[in-house]
Amino acid sequence: MNLLSIVWDWNPTLVMLGNLDIRWYGLMWAVAILVAERILNYAFKREGLPPRTIESAFLWIVLGTFIGARVGHCLFYEPETYLAEPWRIITGIRDGGMASHGATIGIILGVFGFARRNHLPFIWGMDRIAIVAPLSGAVIRLGNLFNSEIVGYPTDVAWGFKFVRHDAYRAWVEHNGDVPAEILDTIPARHPAQLYEALCYLVIFAVVMYLYFRKDMGRRRPGVLISIALISIFTMRFFIEFLKERQVDFEQGMSLDMGQLLSIPFIIFGIVVLIIALRRPEVKEINTIVNHANKMYEKEDKKHGKRSK
Repeated sequence: MNLLSIVWDWNPTLVMLGNLDIRWYGLMWAVAILVAERILNYAFKREGLPPRTIESAFLWIVLGTFIGARVGHCLFYEPETYLAEPWRIITGIRDGGMASHGATIGIILGVFGFARRNHLPFIWGMDRIAIVAPLSGAVIRLGNLFNSEIVGYPTDVAWGFKFVRHDAYRAWVEHNGDVPAEILDTIPARHPAQLYEALCYLVIFAVVMYLYFRKDMGRRRPGVLISIALISIFTMRFFIEFLKERQVDFEQGMSLDMGQLLSIPFIIFGIVVLIIALRRPEVKEINTIVNHANKMYEKEDKKHGKRSK
């Protein structure tokens, strides 16, 4: 037994409002969205875009993220259940089930809709979402930690976590979270895979922020930011999956789990985009895209008899 392991018996419910429980996981989603909105709002203002742009981005990308994450989980991890009863994609949302790969696909579609609506290139939108995606991912992984889900395999490392709710849920409920020591002793310490991912995402976030704000890569080298984000996020995800328990039964016996298989296309896509981005000459007129968008906004306002905002 590892005496240095951390006993993790965090209650996933933040507060009860009657029969409705507000969970830490939901709070982490809200924090991720709000922080992302603030950072993008600053970036858009920095580049000279009006408030309507961030409002549009918020609508398209948040919807894309939630729908993609939910539908992705249902189709990637439990297709037999949700294809037989598709209404449960909506009605069963409180039972859990959000997939990061599905969220990524939803974000891509959301960015496409946002960029088209606001007269901006698709790759421009993808580079901007690359600024906040790693930070949002880190915050949501903390939500997974609060839920004691996506746990790693048993380990002897000093920082291993004993996930009481995962490995002794019945005892956790019976004893109202205060599980006796003799039961705790039987719980294995596991890799805190959620923290591994969160920490890696924070490093990626710092790198992308540096490239955007200090090197101005978002305007001078279109495609570099999103390619770096995709390659680093999903390469990291691929290798950390080796430390995670398989999430669904059909993954048992597979040499690579579903998370790894789904990561490979994103890595390849990121590499292709990076090669293309680096082969193109550096952009000299960095305000051309934003100036075009603002002119299109003015035309729309004149057409509808509105003042520009």
